[in-house]
Parts: sequence; C-alpha cells; structure tokens
Amino acid sequence: MQKPLFLLILLFVLSGFTPPDNGRATWVVMQGSSLTVNGSTNINTFQCVIPNYSMPDTISLVRGGQKGVTLPMNGKLNLSVEAFDCHNKMMTSDLRKTLKAKTYPVLTVRFVSVNGFPDLKNPVKITGIVDIGLAGVTKRFEINYLFTSEERQQIQLKGDQLIHFSDFNLTPPSKLGGVIKAKDELKVEFILHLKPLN
Repeated sequence: MQKPLFLLILLFVLSGFTPPDNGRATWVVMQGSSLTVNGSTNINTFQCVIPNYSMPDTISLVRGGQKGVTLPMNGKLNLSVEAFDCHNKMMTSDLRKTLKAKTYPVLTVRFVSVNGFPDLKNPVKITGIVDIGLAGVTKRFEINYLFTSEERQQIQLKGDQLIHFSDFNLTPPSKLGGVIKAKDELKVEFILHLKPLN
C-alpha cells in the first residue's frame, strides 16, 4: 500500500470516520427457520411443516422511515415442496400431489415491502407485502409481521397469512370419493431466524 493512501485511511480511522451506510439493514437466514401450513378437513385438522429451512438467503430492508410509511424490502425464500411433512404419510403424499410437487418443486416467498422499520425494543406487529409463488402461479398478499430479538444478536421474523388453494388454481385434496375433503382455506406461518450482516 502506498504511504499517502495508508496515511489517509489512518487519518479517517483516528477521526472516527465510518464508511457511509448503504441505507439498508441486511440479515442472513439461519438454521432452524421453518414454514408451517395449518388446514382442516370436514373431519379434523392437519398441520404440514418444512421444519428446518436453512438456505443461505438474505433479506434486506431500507433503514429508517416513519410508522405507516412503505419501505422497500428485498429477499426471496425458495422452499422445496417435497420437504413438507404432515406427520402422516398419506396426508404428506396428498399435499405434495395437490401442490404439483413434481412439476413445480419450489414454493417461493418474495419480500416486497413493509409499512415501517421494526422496533426491536418495542416489538409490535407491522404489515408487509409478499409475492407467493406456488404451482406455477404467483399471488401478492398482505402479511402480518413480528420482529423480535433473540440470543446471540439474532432476530426472529414471524409472519402469517390466510391463503386458499383456489388462489393458485388448486383443488383441495379429498379421499374416499370425497367423503373426506380438505377445506379451501389454509393458514401459512413462517418463522425465520436472522443474523444481521451490517
């Protein structure tokens, strides 16, 4: 390193200079993140889960902003439909078949925006927009978020929303000639464990 450049950097460090922030908060998705689908039939309820999503995805959000002001959010989850586990072999197989796992093996969740930057000292629910891609169809939803602090400087992002099989041109699974039939409505919930990168 040339001396003038080294002296310039040293001067910035000693003067307390820090590189300008890019205006975004960025987190990486950690192990233990999950996505759960809760539904019901005309007989009982069921729960299917992707229990340990740990792809090295990142999520970023514009810093600052006032409450109620829409802030751009970037990030995308790519979840394997084959990873769903309904704790029942037949139900698991039926769900994967209904979601057309062989033709469309990936469920995507793309984060678009939120209506305020999360306050970890005073966690409250905020709303945001996501695009969910399933079985070849992408739909936009308003979703409820809750950001909370965890140990080791990690953050938990919890989101939930009601969706319908019919939103994605899918027919709810049925068995025994329609005697047992799943209802159209599903509650989707994801829990992401995030580690700040900046």
